[in-house]
Amino acid sequence: MNTASGSDFIVVANRLPVDLVVAEDGSQTWKRSPGGLVTALEPMLNGRDGAWVGWPGVPDAEPEPLVQDGVLLHPVRLSETEVTEYYEGFSNATLWPLYHDVVAPPVFHRHWWHTYVRVNKRFAETVASIAAPNATVWVQDYQLQLVPAELRRLRPDLRIGFFLHIPFPPTELFMQLPWRTQIVQGLLGADLVGFHTPGGVRNFRWLAARLAGSRLTGGGGRRPGEINYDGRTVKVGAFPISIDSANLDRLARTPAVRARANKIRGDLGNPKRIVLGVDRLDYTKGINLRLQAFHELLMDGRIDSSDTVMVQLATPSRERVEHYQQMRDDIELTVGRINGEFARVGHPAVHYLHQALPREELAAFFVAADVMLVTPLRDGMNLVAKEYVACKFDLSGALVLSEFAGAAIELNVAYLVNPHDLDGLKNILYEALTVLPEEGRRRMRALRRQVLTHDVDRWARSFLDTLGLPDQR
Repeated sequence: MNTASGSDFIVVANRLPVDLVVAEDGSQTWKRSPGGLVTALEPMLNGRDGAWVGWPGVPDAEPEPLVQDGVLLHPVRLSETEVTEYYEGFSNATLWPLYHDVVAPPVFHRHWWHTYVRVNKRFAETVASIAAPNATVWVQDYQLQLVPAELRRLRPDLRIGFFLHIPFPPTELFMQLPWRTQIVQGLLGADLVGFHTPGGVRNFRWLAARLAGSRLTGGGGRRPGEINYDGRTVKVGAFPISIDSANLDRLARTPAVRARANKIRGDLGNPKRIVLGVDRLDYTKGINLRLQAFHELLMDGRIDSSDTVMVQLATPSRERVEHYQQMRDDIELTVGRINGEFARVGHPAVHYLHQALPREELAAFFVAADVMLVTPLRDGMNLVAKEYVACKFDLSGALVLSEFAGAAIELNVAYLVNPHDLDGLKNILYEALTVLPEEGRRRMRALRRQVLTHDVDRWARSFLDTLGLPDQR
């Protein structure tokens, strides 16, 4: 790799695709982080003197840049205070709830904002120092919304793309943000701004005109539109992200995963039906509402815990934040209440695991599950829904999906539900549990056609083709 002349293609994200692990004796090693984004972009990075800029995951660490799998990884240092104020504070206590329909109240602290500005500048300066002339830079997600404009100021020769991985909020909610204009201007520094859905595109175009005085031309919706701003043309479009569906399909078919799925069913008592939820532990995911719906179906006698069980896998998340600690307590209390009423000795009605599982184990749970409950109150896309579909190679299973997940636009033959409507959620869940086999196969066949065709590679190439990155295949 010719690092002396700079990198031709750079991905910028809050985190590197590897985590720095510091042992008790102070020694440092790197652990690869699993993720669809890494999988999708690695081939493109490898062929272009590619680089990835991000935080290594440990406060105050300053490791040297390293090359892994042909990609230059360039760490950005964050202090303990910056992790608290930029990441846990402004990114996850201000922007996250605001962008997720204010499911929880956002907190507006000025000192958090100042730290967010400072960290975004540091990311931009790092990129500017390693980018080759006329390089392409792809900035990822809500933690780095000021990077495009700052990077354009430092390096106007660069081609800059930005993609938001979470929902972009309705204009009325975004207008609550005291620094709304700065955020919009930050994004307008890009040549292409991408969202999951046409709704996000429409919201951003309106705000660009209202807050930044830009002029809108053509497009919008599913076709990239254009915004004239500061003498430049900024493209804006919807690019629904996906998964590495072919690999997941292959994994689900392996004898090891299929055997593990059979053992999971056996460990659960070989019930007639298994209902599954898989979520990061977050207040946007609607976990308590789905538990309540399952509880009421049991109380109504429409299902019986002797032949229908629920498994809820909750990946630990933001465990230092009090709100998340309280939410975990509430969920575990609800699970205990359901089991107190409906479990039999050795046979809980709800099996709850608060832990992260390896990819193979998750695939086995997907293969084993008869109904997948994906009921977020708001979600940019929700890739779990697509992962479940990719694993159902035998066309079994039913997907119950929130209308407020971005995935509902593409997976519109799933059992769509308003998670706030408890009676509706109960009825849809019961319908999915009792669907006739042929109808279930018809729905799953259509879902799999969508997911296997529109994979993460197609998403990345669609975005980068629109941005104008030369195809080197």
